[in-house]
Amino acid sequence: MNELTAAGILDPQLRASYTECKRLNSLHGKTYYLATLLLPKAKRPHVHALYGFARYADEIVDDLASTLSISEKSALLKVWGEGVLNDIRLGESDDPVGRALVDTVKRFAIPIEYFEAFLHSMAMDLSITHYQTYDDLLEYVYGSAAVIGLQMVPILGATDPAAYEAAKKLGTAFQLANFIRDVNEDLDRGRIYLPQAELAAAGVTPEMLAARKLTPEIKTALQFQIERVRSLQKEAAQGISLLDPTSQPCIMAASELYCGIVDEVEKIDFEVFKHRAKTSNMRRIRVALPAYIHALRARLKR
Repeated sequence: MNELTAAGILDPQLRASYTECKRLNSLHGKTYYLATLLLPKAKRPHVHALYGFARYADEIVDDLASTLSISEKSALLKVWGEGVLNDIRLGESDDPVGRALVDTVKRFAIPIEYFEAFLHSMAMDLSITHYQTYDDLLEYVYGSAAVIGLQMVPILGATDPAAYEAAKKLGTAFQLANFIRDVNEDLDRGRIYLPQAELAAAGVTPEMLAARKLTPEIKTALQFQIERVRSLQKEAAQGISLLDPTSQPCIMAASELYCGIVDEVEKIDFEVFKHRAKTSNMRRIRVALPAYIHALRARLKR
């Protein structure tokens, strides 16, 4: 059965919107998309809708090929974001991506505050280039990543409210892993996400990062960040068992693949200025196959 039909999405315009969100997911979020294939068909379109919203906003902020100025991007993000938020309040949308998002929000009663927080963090990217402390960074990470986990929980199905706190931690771990991998790319955008105080504690200055040459101090700083990712992943792990059994294989695979980015950073000996660490196809297969078997078993028990 088609995913959209399985989810009860029959309206042609709505199907077109969900299809566009799926296209964005498959094109830009390959690891994320792979994990969604482990979900029951009826859940997948709604995850794609959340991704489509986040990706569209991210494109406004981070499109390096854009000729728009920071102020123009800020204005565009504000207009588009307020439009989507208003559509959520109204319960309907004509936006190609917003239509699927609004439908998903309505079906699962996802709080609008999560989307407001996300858009707040996207706006921060246009005005803030660095964060002094980890607590400062967490304001950004809550909206850019933790709320993604919170948005997902109603779709995945929770058997205990504690699943929400675990989702926040796992979303944070995913984002911090990305920061470690993307140090070089973020410098291109004029940003340093690793907390300045923690870099300084390892003897790293912004100028050292700007030189894009790996030093023992930078290596120490990256290792510190990697251990934080692993700690958050471990804390979040027990929360996966609090999700609907048919959703657990997807999140276990996502946790392994996304947090596994830090393993790949170690494998390239922390040379984040020369290489972009990425999960190998072989590792994806090693994670996906047992997860797929687990997913099938969970569905058969229904």
